[in-house]
Amino acid sequence: MAVEAARARAPYASAPGRSRGRLHPEPVSATRKAFRRDCDRIIHATAFRRLAHKTQVFVFHEGDHFRTRLTHTLEVAQIARSLARALGLDEDLAEALALAHDLGHPPFGHAGERALDRCLAACGGFDHNAQTLRVVTALERRYPAFDGLNLSWETLEGLVKHNGPLTLRDGSPCGVYRERGLPHAVALHNRTQDLELWSFPNAEAQLAAIADDIAYDAHDIDDGLRAGLFSIEDLAGVPLLGDILGAIRQQHPGLEPSRMAHELVRRLITQMIEDVIAETDARLRGLAPRSSDEVRHAKRSVGGFSPAMAQADRAIKGFLYPRMYRHGRIMRIMGEAERVVCALFARYVERPRDMPAEWAQMPERGEEAARLRHIADFIAGMTDRYALGEHARLFDSIPELR
Repeated sequence: MAVEAARARAPYASAPGRSRGRLHPEPVSATRKAFRRDCDRIIHATAFRRLAHKTQVFVFHEGDHFRTRLTHTLEVAQIARSLARALGLDEDLAEALALAHDLGHPPFGHAGERALDRCLAACGGFDHNAQTLRVVTALERRYPAFDGLNLSWETLEGLVKHNGPLTLRDGSPCGVYRERGLPHAVALHNRTQDLELWSFPNAEAQLAAIADDIAYDAHDIDDGLRAGLFSIEDLAGVPLLGDILGAIRQQHPGLEPSRMAHELVRRLITQMIEDVIAETDARLRGLAPRSSDEVRHAKRSVGGFSPAMAQADRAIKGFLYPRMYRHGRIMRIMGEAERVVCALFARYVERPRDMPAEWAQMPERGEEAARLRHIADFIAGMTDRYALGEHARLFDSIPELR
């Protein structure tokens, strides 16, 4: 399926000229549309720069060729734009959502998230998606008139709901939030700016979420091979991957392993993108929405893999989970990383003045939940290197994350 040519803008695309606006009204830019402006603000944000030194799977000293949160984010943005272009959606909005989707991740990837979740267990836990919202609405402090980046409503709703509705129409939490309730940051912001948590997000957000899946499936395979956690031969038994490898070997007998790995990743991304375009196009034709609101109010998401590709995606993740994410070497390093985050958290609770001056001013005594979340905000903003440096400064032991 050819995807190079951009489709004419679809009636259900999010239109920057019809955006629901920003929480804090601003003059319209003479040179940039609303969603392009959101992209630019995200790229210039401090939290975006920090992604260069935050773990994707491998910590920074493992090597220069492994993905970081920043390189992963750029790969997601490229895929999201490709999907949006092929389906007549707004490329700038898809890019903005991809660029911002991981801003809330703490140091050391999901290990840092697990640690902060335990540290905040008494006040609702830690959720990196909610932290992303907090970063772009409160923690970035660049502008004289407001905190945060003051992004468009469509960008904010896409960041919060990219995996689907968070509540039922009556406001009760659903899905993964049914047991624990809505994350504090989401519930707090929604009182000020209604993000319609009961509905699906815009189509661009749905595709940005799928772009994330495609990117980490493909590139975690690449990084896992590079790290020696598994081999090309190990992948031959995985559905879809085995077929791609067979086709490569037939066309290029004797291809060297590094080129084989790159060709596998390239073809996997292509097949997944083409599948999403075909499946999403079919769903949209069936629904025939006349506006972005009709996409939001549909009974199911419009963006997705076909059933066959969804099954292949599950098989790939089923392979990567034990062979990479739960590999003994990775688990040992991430276990040590969790201990670093928990130790820093406990120290700052006991001695807030050990934080930098701009963070040492804590909420009032008696507001314990606010105090704990304040400390979590500080730690979540750290890069891997900064967290290790703080640990070395405050404690006698220096962890070896190797």
